[in-house]
Amino acid sequence: MSSIKGKFGKNINKESEKIFLDDYYARYHKILFDSRNDSSILILRDAIWETNLNKGKLIFIGNGASASLASHAATDFTKQAKIPSIAFNDHNLITALSNDYGYQKWVSKAIEYYAKPEDMIIFISVSGESSNLIEGINFANKRSILTASLTGSRETNSLRNKSKYSLWVNSKAYNIVESIHTIWITLIIDLFVGSPEYMVNN
Repeated sequence: MSSIKGKFGKNINKESEKIFLDDYYARYHKILFDSRNDSSILILRDAIWETNLNKGKLIFIGNGASASLASHAATDFTKQAKIPSIAFNDHNLITALSNDYGYQKWVSKAIEYYAKPEDMIIFISVSGESSNLIEGINFANKRSILTASLTGSRETNSLRNKSKYSLWVNSKAYNIVESIHTIWITLIIDLFVGSPEYMVNN
């Protein structure tokens, strides 16, 4: 088999594939455990429970793959953890608000229309610098709505700095950060369930 060229023009052969795979798994292991912060995870879990006790809902927001995780999180928090949750991912909502107010403003407008004072808004972003999410968290903070974030990249990213609760991945590798965000979200759900194994149709 002829060698495959990667995105950056490097030849990918059997030896380099093995090196790449070993490095990739090592990155996951190192980044996951370097970023491990049990106290922050448990503090966010407790804040989510307080939100639920106060009759509030969780609102998840992200862009791209983080938007997919927002939908996943909202579904499983509602179904498995029994905590009412939504995600702002409806294409009609996003395009209507973007068309009327501009893409940068659609998140803040959605928060204005849907969020209640007792809710918690959880922003998901690798960079922590997406302008529409920053507009959204600024609006939420002005309204004194509880905020949390899952981010990566710089430790001092804007979303992390502006959110009440935060989980941060010490990496700029987008796919790895997004996957660790997924692990943390599902870990918190399983903390509520009380087990990582349970019936699918419960």
